[in-house]
Amino acid sequence: MPRDYDPKAALLSINTIKTLAMDAVQKANSGHPGTPMGLAEIAFEIWTGYLRYDPKDPHWIGRDRFVLSNGHASMLLYSMLHLAGFDLPLKELENFRQWDSKTPGHPESHLTVGVETTTGPLGQGVGNAVGFALAAKLHQARFGEPFNDVRVYAIAGDGDLMEGVSGEASSIAGHLGLDNLILFYDDNKITIEGETSLAYSEDAGKRYEAYGWFVQHIDGHDRAQIRAAIDRARAEKGRPSFIVARTHIANGAPNAHDTAEAHGAPLGEEEIAATKKGLGWDYPKFTVPEEVRALFAQRATDNTAEHQAWNTRYDAWRKANDALAKQLDAFLAKEVPADLYEQLLKALPEKEDATRNISNAIQQTVAKLVPSLIGGSADLAPSTKTLIKGSAGVAKGQFEGRNMHFGIREHGMGSVCNGMALFGGIIPYGATFLIFSDYMRPSVRLSALMEQQALWIYTHDSVMLGEDGPTHQPIEQNFALRLIPNLFFVRPADALETAAAWTLALQRRHGPTAFALSRQKLPKIARDANFDPKNVLRGLYTAQEASGGKPDLILVASGSELHLATGARERLEKAGRKVRVVSAFCLEQFHAQDAAYREALLPRGVKKVSIEAGRSEPWRAILGDDSLNLGIDRFGASAPDKVLAEKFGLTVDAVTKSVEGWLK
Repeated sequence: MPRDYDPKAALLSINTIKTLAMDAVQKANSGHPGTPMGLAEIAFEIWTGYLRYDPKDPHWIGRDRFVLSNGHASMLLYSMLHLAGFDLPLKELENFRQWDSKTPGHPESHLTVGVETTTGPLGQGVGNAVGFALAAKLHQARFGEPFNDVRVYAIAGDGDLMEGVSGEASSIAGHLGLDNLILFYDDNKITIEGETSLAYSEDAGKRYEAYGWFVQHIDGHDRAQIRAAIDRARAEKGRPSFIVARTHIANGAPNAHDTAEAHGAPLGEEEIAATKKGLGWDYPKFTVPEEVRALFAQRATDNTAEHQAWNTRYDAWRKANDALAKQLDAFLAKEVPADLYEQLLKALPEKEDATRNISNAIQQTVAKLVPSLIGGSADLAPSTKTLIKGSAGVAKGQFEGRNMHFGIREHGMGSVCNGMALFGGIIPYGATFLIFSDYMRPSVRLSALMEQQALWIYTHDSVMLGEDGPTHQPIEQNFALRLIPNLFFVRPADALETAAAWTLALQRRHGPTAFALSRQKLPKIARDANFDPKNVLRGLYTAQEASGGKPDLILVASGSELHLATGARERLEKAGRKVRVVSAFCLEQFHAQDAAYREALLPRGVKKVSIEAGRSEPWRAILGDDSLNLGIDRFGASAPDKVLAEKFGLTVDAVTKSVEGWLK
């Protein structure tokens, strides 16, 4: 049961949350003061009465998770972290939104201790919260006791609910019955442009009822109602909880109360002074009264006791379950065998095939070696070939399996996978067609920003998917994804490179990897006799060296087009050229190599040609202004793949003629 704090100290704490937000935003002359003021009571009740955390052990695996999806209200979270005793001193709050501070405009998980996920792009935090809750269920099903009581508390605003990603993720949560998730809806009826009625008139509670959630309506400033709603939500079984909390933005401000201006601008010195007077606040700026320190110290005592009790249960569980405890350690460490690449090379499929099929065959070996691998597809598993064979599907009340069914919800899939990765222990993967990476790009970008190990498996990687036509045929997607910092984009040409793709992705602990796999069958690449497979792991490498000395021409191709380069090389060398073929398996990994390797592989002064079934112009920045760039700079067409190859000049004959014409 929540502790009954002294009412005066509790009210002083709530006013401290409000004044810290006002002071920080005013000093920065930038930010969002109104929402933290309106959510102060809810945040206070969650953090002092229910949320299990330990600032001395912020990564305690048995802790609850708190997600502020409306990340523009970041001063609410920073205030709570400071008051709760996390390593976020008051000077950081005073340095809000400034260079090199731990209090950026929106919370960033990789920067600030205690921030569970990066929020700001609205709706993403809701999806991450669903991912957290799902991950807790997956852990509980595998290991039991250590995760039996893990809950997720989240807050979302009008903007979060308007963004489609939250609806996709919430639908998944309702379908799976994630009863360890409690989401507060900050129903303050204000957005940047004015009242929400300008563009938003739906009944959010009824929508969430339709999703399968347990829905309550409360006054978000009434502490008794807040506590009663949380108690009912915690008691609810088989459904996630949605609490519609009617609040008032800039609550307590005499003039800014319920105004759009309070959403995203400082209140101003006069309004702050008037607000503090109305609150009975007579302290200097950025003050935390001793009574407030004492209250949160009491909460720290409670949390320490809870953590110690958990440790006692955890130690007993480990003693009684030695083998399972070792599995948990490996799971949490996301252990990957040091010789993974060598093991995958031994298990490579022999026959020529589409890389989506080859990837699935390799994935089965990976799944046996890496238990942390859990994921699924956006209703495309028969096409993306991403099911883990012999494993059950994840369903309501059934969380032992490894195959997720995300439904036709690419964006939601991405945000949920990010939450799963952030929870720890799980290496999630989400799969769809490469063209639909556009639907989930914000989630992919955030996985890179948050430095999370997530696998984005995309198939049907070019116009060669055929008759589905230009709506399904990726053109600009390769470089659209390559432009995302900290995202590795791997486009394997055959079984060897597909094994390398899985190896790179599983060895990358601080960033995501996107796969681009073919629908069509690809020939096995004939590499030089002395070829070392480890070279593939350098990103770009020589697949076939020029005959008879240094090359006078270098053909650079990726994935599905590498065989075109090897075929053209054979003909060009018969015509007297010395041609090196370089596989552009992963540009990001290549850029991480030393300058000597990069220069040796693509030496200046040697003519270069790029071959890729997508936008050609970006290759010029890589290979130089004097390079020939063969690709597709228009949308595709509906036709069989062999017809498309001929029409777009992506045959060995066409490539050879283009190169010969350019050289002349």
